[in-house]
Amino acid sequence: MAEPLAFTFKDDGAIPNSRLPLLVYRDAVPADAAAIESLFAANRWPPAWRNGVYPFHHFHSTAHEVLGVARGEVSVLFGGPGGAVLTVKAGDVVVVPAGVGHCNRGQSDDLLIVGAYPDNGPGPDLRRGVAEEHDEVVRAIGAVGMPAADPVAGLDGDLPTLWA
Repeated sequence: MAEPLAFTFKDDGAIPNSRLPLLVYRDAVPADAAAIESLFAANRWPPAWRNGVYPFHHFHSTAHEVLGVARGEVSVLFGGPGGAVLTVKAGDVVVVPAGVGHCNRGQSDDLLIVGAYPDNGPGPDLRRGVAEEHDEVVRAIGAVGMPAADPVAGLDGDLPTLWA
């Protein structure tokens, strides 16, 4: 498997983003929700939901998140309004560090994503980039632990090195 693409985004005063890079693994998993769930679970990212990406800017201050695209494709604006739109398709995986904003900017009718969070944390909250909450969420993001393994390749994956 090829090394993932890595992207970082600056704090915009409302969406804090992260010093850790967002990772995009292209063609990393089968285009099958059950297979993606099994892989994530085996690598200590228990599957939490099947759905899509919300069409508003949001982030999680208490957990990292992984998105496995099981079907279709979606264009997501990562990093808040000043970030970058990335299109991901069936078989791609995106690891979103705590604090990194994401917003659906268009999807195919058949989109299905498997979402998961590492098994060593409290789980996600949902934040919308309220400027008055900025300092609070920055503190929460700083307290999020590192995942025990890469969601795609486990202990031998790129995430521990890229997030060191």
